[in-house]
Order: sequence, then C-alpha cells, then structure tokens
Amino acid sequence: MKLLASSTTPQIGENIGRHTLFWLLITNIAVLSPLFDKTTPWTLGICAICLLWRIGIYVGKVAKPPRFLVTSLAIGATTTLALVSKQIGLLNALVNLLLLGYALKYIEMRNQRDVRVVVLAGYFIIALTFIDHQSLLSTLLLLVVTLINTCVLVTLYQDKHSFKHTAWLGGKFLLQSVPLALLLFLVLPRFTPLWLVPNMKEAQTGLSDNLAIGDIGKLTRSTELAFRAGFSNATPTNAELYWRALVMENYDGVTWRQDAEIKKLQKEVLQFPPSRPSPALMINNPTLISSKPQNAAQDNSHSIRYQVIAEPSHQPWLFGLDVAYSQDDNVANLPDYRLLALRNVDQRMSYQVESWPKAKMDLMLSAQQRQINLELPSNSNPRTWALAAQFKMQHPEPKPRLWAMMRHFNSEPFFYTLTPPPLGPQQVDDFLFENKAGFCVHYAAAFIFMARASGLPARMVTGYQGGEFNPQAGYYSIYQYMAHAWAEVWLEGEGWVRFDPTAMVAPERIEQGFDAQFDPEQSYLQASPFSSLRFKSMPWLNELRQRFASIDYYWSVWVLGFNQDKQKQVLSGILGKVTNTKIALFMGLCISLIVLYIAYSAGLLHFNTKGDPIRNRYQLVCNRLARHGIKRNDSDGPNQFSQQIIKQYQHSAPKLCALVQTMTQSYVALKYQALPAEDYQRHLSEFKMAVKQLNRYLFNAKVRAKLNLA
Repeated sequence: MKLLASSTTPQIGENIGRHTLFWLLITNIAVLSPLFDKTTPWTLGICAICLLWRIGIYVGKVAKPPRFLVTSLAIGATTTLALVSKQIGLLNALVNLLLLGYALKYIEMRNQRDVRVVVLAGYFIIALTFIDHQSLLSTLLLLVVTLINTCVLVTLYQDKHSFKHTAWLGGKFLLQSVPLALLLFLVLPRFTPLWLVPNMKEAQTGLSDNLAIGDIGKLTRSTELAFRAGFSNATPTNAELYWRALVMENYDGVTWRQDAEIKKLQKEVLQFPPSRPSPALMINNPTLISSKPQNAAQDNSHSIRYQVIAEPSHQPWLFGLDVAYSQDDNVANLPDYRLLALRNVDQRMSYQVESWPKAKMDLMLSAQQRQINLELPSNSNPRTWALAAQFKMQHPEPKPRLWAMMRHFNSEPFFYTLTPPPLGPQQVDDFLFENKAGFCVHYAAAFIFMARASGLPARMVTGYQGGEFNPQAGYYSIYQYMAHAWAEVWLEGEGWVRFDPTAMVAPERIEQGFDAQFDPEQSYLQASPFSSLRFKSMPWLNELRQRFASIDYYWSVWVLGFNQDKQKQVLSGILGKVTNTKIALFMGLCISLIVLYIAYSAGLLHFNTKGDPIRNRYQLVCNRLARHGIKRNDSDGPNQFSQQIIKQYQHSAPKLCALVQTMTQSYVALKYQALPAEDYQRHLSEFKMAVKQLNRYLFNAKVRAKLNLA
C-alpha cells in the first residue's frame, strides 16, 4: 500500500484532526471494555471522566484539562491502588495502573506524537488482555479492537478519507502482518517462561479442598464449563468417566478436608516436585518394581491417552481418570495419584494424560496412612457405628462387607435428590435412618463412615462424573453441574478401590449422565436463563451449538495447545528432518518474501511492466466487452465509447451503463488531468472498483446472453 506524501503528512507538534479524534473515541471504549471486570471503582470512575471530557472536547463544549488536574487525578488514583493492591492482587493492581495511565494520557493529548503513545499503549493493553481472554470468540473480538486501534494510526497520515476507507486500509495493514505472525508462531521455540506472572486475586470456581455436605449441591446448579477431554486411542463410556480431582482424608463430623501432608506438598510443589513414577515405567523396569513393592502388581496391558483443556478456575488441581500420569512440564504427579498444576489455572491450560484403568493404587499402606483413613470423630453417629458393627459381624471379609453396605442403599427406600432436607448435628445418622434422601456427598460420606467404623481405611474423592460427548469433534465437555463425590476403600492386595453408592440409588446418573436423572430446567438451567445448554432439547440448534463448540475446541488444541511436540510435528511435515540449518533457511526465505511484498505494497519497490497498468486494465475491459459484441473502434476515445454503450444499452442493461460511465470518468481523470494526491487516490480507488464490478457483471451467464442478443 503506497501512502503518498501530501499536506496531511504529520509533523511533530501538529494539531490532532477531527477524524483522528473520532477514531480515538471509539478506540478508548474498545480497548478498555475487555478489562472491565479487572477495574476497581476508582479506575472505572477516572476512565469514565476522561472519556466524557474527550467527548466534550470533540463536540467543542469544553477545553483541554489543565495539567495540574491530570496530575492530581494520577496521584490520587495511584495512592488508592497502592492501598487496595493486597485485596485485588498484584497483577490486577498493575493492570489498573496501566489502564489509568492510558486514560490520563488519552485526556491530556495535545499533538500527534501523544496520539502515537496512546496507540502503542493500546496495543500493549490488547496483548495483556490475552492473558485472561483466550477463547476463539474473545480472540476475534480483540482482533476487531486491534483493527480499531490501527485505524487511529491510519488517520494520522490520511485524515480526510471516509470512515469506510480508513477501516479498509487498517484491515489491509493487519492482513499484511498475518504472514509474519504465522511464521513466528510456527518457528519460535516454546520456552518455559523465565519469570512468573503474579497471581490474580480472582474468585475460585469449581471444587474446593474442603467439602461439607451441601457444597457439591451448589455446583450442580452451574452451567460453567470445567474442562474438555479428547481421547486418541479409546473413548470410554459415560459410566467409566470418573475424573479424580481431590482426595480428602480428614473428617471432623461436618467437613471433609485434605490431609495436612498433602496440602504442604502442594504448596512446595514448585521447589520440591513429587517424583511419582509412571505406571508404564514401573512395569517396564523390573528394578523399580522390586524397589517399590506397593506397585508390583500394576496391570499395564491397557492404557488410554487423552488431552485435557482445563478452563480457568484459579485453583491448581487438574483432572485425570483412574491412575493418571502426565509428562507435561507444568503438571505435577502427586503421590495420591492426582494431577496438580504448578501454578493456579488462571487461563486455559492444555495438558496430555495417560491413564491405566486396571492399575492399582498403593498396594502397601503405611501405618500413618492407615490411621488417617480410619479416624472418626468420637461420640458421633452412634446408630451408624452400630450398623457398621452389624455389617462386620455378618460379613467378616472386607469385600463382601463393602458390597453388603452398597446393597443397603439399594434395598432401603433411599432417594437421590438435589434438594434434601436439612440434617442435624449427627449428620450421618439423620441421613441413614431418618431422611434417607440426598445426593452424591450424602451417600459417599455415609459409606465411608461405615467402612471406617468397621475397620476398613476409606477416603472421600471429589471430581466430576460423566461428560457430554460432541460427535462433531469427538471429545467430552465436562461442566460444573457434573461435579461428583465417591469413596475409595483400601483392600489388601488391591490397593485403593473405588466404590460409588450413588450407582446403587440412581444408576441412570452414572450410566447415562446427569440429564438422565434430573430435569435440566429444575437444576443447572434454573439460574442460567441464557445458557446455550438450553438448546439441548432442540436437535438442530443443539447440533449448531456443538459445531460452534467444536471450532473453539480445535482452536484450544491447535493454537493454545501448540506445544513443542506439535511444533516438531508441523515442521517435520514442511521440512522433513528438522535441523537448525533448515529452520534458519526457511525463516530467511519466508522473511525475505514478506519484506519484498511489504516493500512493493508501500511503493518502495517497483517492477518493470509492459505499458501503463491503468491503461492495461482499461484495455482488458474493452477486450472483454468486444467478446460480447460491444466493439470499440480505434478512432473512438474513452468518452465517445462510453456514450455509445449508454445509447445502445441504457434500457436493456442500465447497470452496465452505470459501471462503464464510472470507469470512464475515473480513467479520463487519471490519464488526462493533473490531480492532487488525494483526488488521484480517490479516482484510482473508484476506477479499480468499477473494473472489478464490471468483470464480475460480465461473468454472469444471463448478462452475457442479454448482451449477445442485443
């Protein structure tokens, strides 16, 4: 794109044109809007004052603010941020500081150099927004914001063009930057960050590391997406999808909590990452098996591999099936067979997992672990203690005893509901003998209490059960309303074994999913009137919803999840064997082509062509018209030829006449008139547009038939 020098070329100290001011008003709103949820009331108020003042300047109602006022606002806002930084978090405080600087610079702009500073700050804020907004829809919206910000720069050099032309030119500049962006995305190494971004003080979502009876019931009313999982070698059934997230072993009669040792390990995971070996390694290395007898009987004959894309929860726990192991650098494999992120999941996170459904967990149990998982609060739930003793007397062997407990929930009139009646101080007694109505946590807690009371180590596991399968892309979506709790009991020779009493009371919930047991309108859709999950009951809308979800899933897999392995895979497809020399040559070739194209577009590079390009385009149109019987004599000038066409086709083809007239007027002006730079560019754009529309018009079969018959 060649920008001709003209009177509009900016100089330092020039005033800001009204066209630029208009685009700045749009840009200010567009840049700040995506970070609205990160702003404090003070920041929001000052940004609003700055915007309203700029609108007043634009319409000519107020003058530019004095410098002391801008300085006072800056000092007051900075002081306020310093006071509240602990409450909102360091990163949020820095974001607010940047937004304040942007708004205050925006209000005190006095020349075009200041405009450039505001635009550059806008680009930085847009890049910062990507930290917390990484979905495909958010990316498209931020691209629009980037286009608007670019248009401000365009107006500095071409101030008198129309709104449409400015937007078109800004879009063209962005498109010219795409090849270089794709090249850098493809080739640059994926290094681990050399610094750690401070955590945002955000409300945590999803599961918590302590669990009371009613907590999961709150999650079952949420339509938020928790994570998605795509399987590469096998797709489990819904009943096999037990996504482990947290293991809780301490119980005080009301609340389940993680053990203190595990919580300490989680806090120190960055300094002292745990070294739980992969089940595959344990099987393939006999030395490790002999040194780790608790894993000696692992069954590695069948494993499943999948990729998980976790949504931001601002918590570190991740999700895996059964005995899960991840080799990703940002994932820790904890000794209780859970996966943990090294940092809180503050943005979408993709990681690869391999699980062994038949592998055993902890064939040997230490005395400390046994004691922790047998502890029960004293003087609590006496009737449950008596029931557990009865089961132990009738079934001395652990496994028959546990299945007798499971059958108890099926033989008695228990009811599975999301709205159970309240419980008294003796929660388990009230549930087992009085109410007999509850959801997963009630059943799991009662089962674990009976198992411990009968002498069997048991613990609570929370996570998610099931998933919504998307046939368009072949992956599962797991939502917050699928949160679930179940029990794990330690058995001699088998390790920790999963028992889910919910399957005895509401088997449809496990085998077919949450919707098979509960009405969506009375559960997770009740508080979400605008959720897209409402389209589930309408087949064609549900298919459309899943198609859009598939696009976003592929975006997460191939763009957000573009790690070193995928990079090597793509480069191998392009270069064959990947070497540093090939990568350097590939980058050099691509950058050279990009630079040549940009130089040509900017008018810095010219290629010798035969004849005048404008005349050549005009002649090509004349030749095409001649093929349809509209011939131009050698003695006819452009205006004479145009009048001939208008006279002959003004009734049968009025659109043809209008396009020919527009093309001819622009052609004559470009070839035979001394035009200022702006008029020349305008006529050139009109000429190119008319030629393009004429070619499209003559390509139509009906038009060709009409012209040939004339």
